[in-house]
This record gives sequence, structure tokens and C-alpha cells, in this order.
Amino acid sequence: MNLKNPKPSKTANPPSTTPSDIYRLGSYFYHLPEELIAQRPCERRDQARLMIIDRHEGTIRHDSFSHLKHYLPDPSLIVINNSRVIPARLLGHRSTGGAVEIFLLSPLKDGYSFEVLLRPLKKMREGETIDFSDGVRAVVSNKEKRIVRFNKKNIIKHLQKIGHIPLPPYIKRPDTSHDREDYQTVYAKKFGSVASPTAGLHFTNDLMNELRNHGHRFLELTLHINYGTFKPVECPDIRSHQMHAEPYKLTQAGLKSILEAKKKSFPVVAVGSTSCRVLESVNHSGILEGHSNMFIYPNYKFKITDALITNFHLPYSTLLMLACAFGGYDLVMKAYQEAINKRYRFYSYGDAMLIL
Repeated sequence: MNLKNPKPSKTANPPSTTPSDIYRLGSYFYHLPEELIAQRPCERRDQARLMIIDRHEGTIRHDSFSHLKHYLPDPSLIVINNSRVIPARLLGHRSTGGAVEIFLLSPLKDGYSFEVLLRPLKKMREGETIDFSDGVRAVVSNKEKRIVRFNKKNIIKHLQKIGHIPLPPYIKRPDTSHDREDYQTVYAKKFGSVASPTAGLHFTNDLMNELRNHGHRFLELTLHINYGTFKPVECPDIRSHQMHAEPYKLTQAGLKSILEAKKKSFPVVAVGSTSCRVLESVNHSGILEGHSNMFIYPNYKFKITDALITNFHLPYSTLLMLACAFGGYDLVMKAYQEAINKRYRFYSYGDAMLIL
């Protein structure tokens, strides 16, 4: 088999979807065998499998992510999210000796307090102290709003010593020291996410240099992913879903690069749903730094994004709905079934998809 030019498969009579079907929550379910949920990354990042979907031709190809250069249109502007995952899971104990787990969600303006997930919430009392290692301590300052106040300012600086990488709930194992780097992109810089922008996990420095040598350029932006990314849509009509908001930033120089690429008809390739949402949010609002709660689902008209690199996402998730919006519902759901049939690895540490 020639990996550099594999024979594409045509989608044979994909199911016809009526306009009302694409807004129905049940349309975004698929059955995934549990063994296809990747529990660990590939030994080499760029050896993940790559599914290439051509939405104009209606074809699906299969290759390795290391061969990405064979499929990207030259020259492309590749937009990456440089957010870095914080070790947001903290394990401490109460004065009674009982174990406590805290998951950091959002920092508050005072620099000491955080909104958190707290376990066991019912047993905790307001005003109770939680002790961690390295002299770090927190007080439950508001149990109803799940706010704790730490004894050290800017607690994120201390998390490298006391925190654990917050692996997604579908990874059924404890985090290890390897996850501290495996769950970060090689270009991660700005601390602030509680989940990785996983489409970027497949890039290596060598692959990025190879792409640059082929005329592609990289543009960094930042979107800090919060816990809302794991929340499935529950509304029977997905249009009623209230999207969570996440902070983002695109520099003025970054905006200039995007405008130049569009002017010269250079394709803009979004690496991940986060990069895509920032591009489309900035186009919609004109705001370079703020919070995006843009919910992208089928029938959305993309203004900036010309190609999308993404992973395989959970049923009922806003991430799957964005992929369906970009690639077309029928074609993307057909591709998911083909990925299952061909034993692709799914979710955060899984394989990748390029939609052209």
C-alpha cells in the first residue's frame, strides 16, 4: 500500500438527512466499542493515524499524521492554540484525615480564590480547611458556589509540585509523570486550560519544521479550555443548548496574518475546534481578546476556516457538532463509522482527522 497516495474510498449513498434531523440531539449518537477509547498516546506523536475527508469530492482516505504535508494545500496558514494545561487536580485531606479532591475551574479576581469541583462536597463544611503538600492550604469560603481560597497567591505557580494532570474521565487510569508532557502540545506556552487542545497533540517539532520547509506558516492564538468542554448537549433540539464561555486572545499581528492569507487565497487551517472557534468568533465580533461562547453546529457558514484538523469526539458533544458543521453531517458521521470499522483510536489520545 502506498501511504503517500492511498486510494480514496467514495462514500456510497450516505443517509439523507433532513434539515430538522441535524438539529435533533439523537442524530449525534454513535456506538463506540470501549476498547477503541485510547488510554495512552502513540509512542511517537506523529504516528497517529490520519483520516482525510474531502468534503467537495465526498471521499475518505487513510494515512499517518506524519504524512500531513501530502494533503495540506500549499501554502497554508496553520492556526494553533498555544494554551498549556495546568495540573488542575489537587489531592488533599481534611483536619479529620479524610481525603479531599479539588478540580480547579476558574480563578477569581482576588488572585487567591478559585471556583472548583469539590469531592466529597456533601461532607465539607463552609470554613473548613483542606491541607495539601508543599505548605499549600485552602479554605472552603463558599460551599454553595464551590469557592475555595488558597493561602498562597497565584496558586497556578505551585501546581507543578502539588497538582495532577486532569486526564479526561474516559481515560480509566491514574495520571503518571509522562502525562505531564504527553497531554501537552509541543508548542504549549500559556498556562490556563484544564483540558488539552488535543488535535495539536500529533505535531512534533520535526513535523512542524518539515511543514515550514514546504511553505506552510504557523500562527499561534490562545483559548483556555475549561471543564465545560466535557459537558454533553442535553437539549432535544441542539439549538437550545447554552454554550460555555472560554477566554481567548488573538494578537493584532495574528489578525494581520489571517487577513493577508485570505487576501492571497492561502487556505487557513484550524488545528482543533478551539482554534476554529477563535477564528470564527473574532470574525463575528471583531474582538481580539475576550470570551467566546460561540456554538457552531450544522448550517453554520464558516467565514475564516478553510480546513480543519481535529480528533474523534464523544457522542452528543459540541465538538462533534462543530466537525459535522464543517465537514457536512452525513459525510462526517459516515467517516466516524468507517473509523470504528477500521479500529481507529478515539478521543484525547486517539487518532486524527483532516477535513478539506
